[in-house]
Amino acid sequence: MITLPEAEIRAKIIKAMAHPVRLMMIDALKNGDCSFSTLFQLFELDKSTVSKHLLVLKEAGIVSSRKEGMDMIYKLDVPCITDFFTCVTAVIEMKVKKHEVCLFKK
Repeated sequence: MITLPEAEIRAKIIKAMAHPVRLMMIDALKNGDCSFSTLFQLFELDKSTVSKHLLVLKEAGIVSSRKEGMDMIYKLDVPCITDFFTCVTAVIEMKVKKHEVCLFKK
């Protein structure tokens, strides 16, 4: 069993991912580095909002950045974080199946 401090650290990382825009950013970065400009174009948000979401991911240790010319380039520091999505999808699928079984029992 993990300790409370370990659980708190894990919870902070999961909390950093717990926003649809940040999940989409992680997904966009799974195929490789992305510039701020490219990430910005994916969302109908202002630059400061996109920047704040990236900062949350950066502070959690999920992404890092480097300056390239006039742009910032972002990358996943730990690409295996996307494995978490596979697990979440499995939970969703199981939940849907359970719901379907309940519907058929009525």
